[in-house]
Amino acid sequence: MKHKITILLLGFVQFIVAQHTITGTITDNNKKILSGVEIYSPELHKGTTSDFDGHFTLKNLPNKSIKLVVSYLGFKTKSVNINKDTKTLNIVLEASETHLDEIVISTPFNKLQSQNVMKVEHQNIKALKEMGSNTLIEGITNMPGVSQVSTGTSIGKPVIRGLTGNRVVVYAQGVRLENQQFGDEHGLGINEAGIGSVEVIKGPASLLYGSDALGGVLYFNDEKFANTNKTNAEIAEKYFSNTQGYNTSAMVKTSSDKFKIIARATYDTHQDYKISKGDKITNTRYKENDYKIGIGYSNNKISSTLRYNYNHLNLGISEEGIAEQTDSRNPDFPRQQVYNHILSLHNHLFFNNSKLDANFGYLFNDRSEFEDSNIASLQMILKTFNYDLKYYFPTYKGIETILGVQGMHQTNGNKAEEILIPSARINDAGLFVTSNYEWKSNVIQAGLRYDNRKINSDKYGESTDIHFIDALSKNYNSFNASLGYKTEPIKQTILRINVATGFRAPNLAELSSNGVHEGTNRYEKGNSDLNTEQNVQLDVALAYKNEHLELFANSFYNSINNYIFLSPNGSQIDGNNVFNYIQDDANLFGGEFGFDFHPHPLDWLHIKSSYETVIAKQKNGNYLPLIPANKINTSLKADFDLGKTMKENYFSINIQNVLNQENVSLFETKSNGYNLVNLAFGSTFKFHKTNINLSLNANNLFDVSYISHLSRLKADDIPNPGRNISVGMSFKF
Repeated sequence: MKHKITILLLGFVQFIVAQHTITGTITDNNKKILSGVEIYSPELHKGTTSDFDGHFTLKNLPNKSIKLVVSYLGFKTKSVNINKDTKTLNIVLEASETHLDEIVISTPFNKLQSQNVMKVEHQNIKALKEMGSNTLIEGITNMPGVSQVSTGTSIGKPVIRGLTGNRVVVYAQGVRLENQQFGDEHGLGINEAGIGSVEVIKGPASLLYGSDALGGVLYFNDEKFANTNKTNAEIAEKYFSNTQGYNTSAMVKTSSDKFKIIARATYDTHQDYKISKGDKITNTRYKENDYKIGIGYSNNKISSTLRYNYNHLNLGISEEGIAEQTDSRNPDFPRQQVYNHILSLHNHLFFNNSKLDANFGYLFNDRSEFEDSNIASLQMILKTFNYDLKYYFPTYKGIETILGVQGMHQTNGNKAEEILIPSARINDAGLFVTSNYEWKSNVIQAGLRYDNRKINSDKYGESTDIHFIDALSKNYNSFNASLGYKTEPIKQTILRINVATGFRAPNLAELSSNGVHEGTNRYEKGNSDLNTEQNVQLDVALAYKNEHLELFANSFYNSINNYIFLSPNGSQIDGNNVFNYIQDDANLFGGEFGFDFHPHPLDWLHIKSSYETVIAKQKNGNYLPLIPANKINTSLKADFDLGKTMKENYFSINIQNVLNQENVSLFETKSNGYNLVNLAFGSTFKFHKTNINLSLNANNLFDVSYISHLSRLKADDIPNPGRNISVGMSFKF
């Protein structure tokens, strides 16, 4: 045994001392030196920029093949593979007026979007804000196929092609977010500050993410560490006229060759939001504190990142609509208080011709509701530990293969008199394999997966009690597969065809509910005999792109067996309408279609438009609930410089045409369409070594009174927010 330990220690010493350094130069097609080009390794969370002479250096790199992503505004992004034999790297970038190509993190092989088999929507947070969005969830609804279930300005839940809640998996800090997401009034619990970009997988992704990824994945990427041997800081402030709200955020980050650290603190405070003409919706005010810290280390054999996020949200629950008009920022009763902790550890271990990703996460979610005093009437404590191990085999004859093991252990506890769901324990385990093969302009990707979920819950109350919940012991199994093909049938055209299956085990609310859900004013009754939802989806995506025009057409057909939904049974308990969880086969189909035009010689001008539609029906022909209305989203954006001091200026006009929603379920009402106009302007000033960023947004410019079909306040005939003017300023050092 002593000999084995000695060998391991010697191996570890060797593991950390070797070094690999590369140097290089960045030029364009005309051999012109390019300075300020970003050279970044997603695996190492490490990067640098080319200097005034176009030179760059990266040290302490692994002695294996890794990707470097080279990006610069106005040029095509390039992905370059390097290995231990790469000492110098001279890169030539090709000019392009289209948006930057991005590495996709949410899919297993981390390809550039243009190389990826799956069509993944990718957008950085800066670009979303430049479209006139005020919040994170509002911003992602500008991405085709994405909507939100909203409760005023404080709560928003993503909807991907008509599916939401436990049918959409959300990742933050590289770990699966678990925060009682079964409830429509349970928000994401993450703040946009500290988020670098967002990716959306539309369609079943159970192969990669297991149960609940039946409808898709929302993947938030953290903001990057500072470049090697750099230190940066930021102070930002934003004001919102509609809620008299303030957002304050401060960040500092620094990196050496091996170590890096980043820290950010954010505070939000808002009054009740105003509808058109100025009335306030009582008790929609909220306060939020958010703190993030990340520590990274990398050398030639390993890259590790430890991140922690603490989020505290205190928000009011509106029950009376337009009632007392006040300027208070402190939520009144009833109110909700949520504490959310996310701790994640990500490790990339590099071997000679392969690597191992070992990721771990621990999440603690404390959700309380207070009816008429500071003693919680409802308190749920959710603790989740999850793991994700992926081994990347050596490439064999052009075939890349990954073997993965994923799992989760979760406990739910109740600490107050009332309960929504019983105390329970959930255990997940999954095993998958996927391969990717690329030749010429063709790529094929396939995979298989097996999952098991075990649910054990405690009894609540006595069998004679009307609110009695019996103990449960459930075991769910599922096999899933995916097959995708990407090709370029003609020049500058990409065709993607993907077929995948997905599954979702019933959640605790669907299995065990037996009481009033205060956030919805419904008496919900669970069904312990529910079966696993299973679906198969076909996606066909066609895109054409030249120097000045992009066209896309994405279509899908999603067939779901045993779709679970709430349906009124016509009775009442305690004065509340009773809803039962039932199942039926369902079909969803539709797509997104659009263009991005930047006419020559006006390459600074972008005209974008998209149309999205979803139709969702049960097997008997009835429509499914909570399906977004068809929408046309059009924007005009200009990027320009004004002299030597005002750089990176932009001005955009966004017009959202939301059509009537007449395809409603039996217990919904139809919704009228509406048109919204949003404006955004921004500029960057350079003062010595400080960049000063200014932004001005006007949302719902003409103060239109409207009610979104997916608003949770629609049942009470409460409109969405009216006009909002926001002004922001940030200082980057």
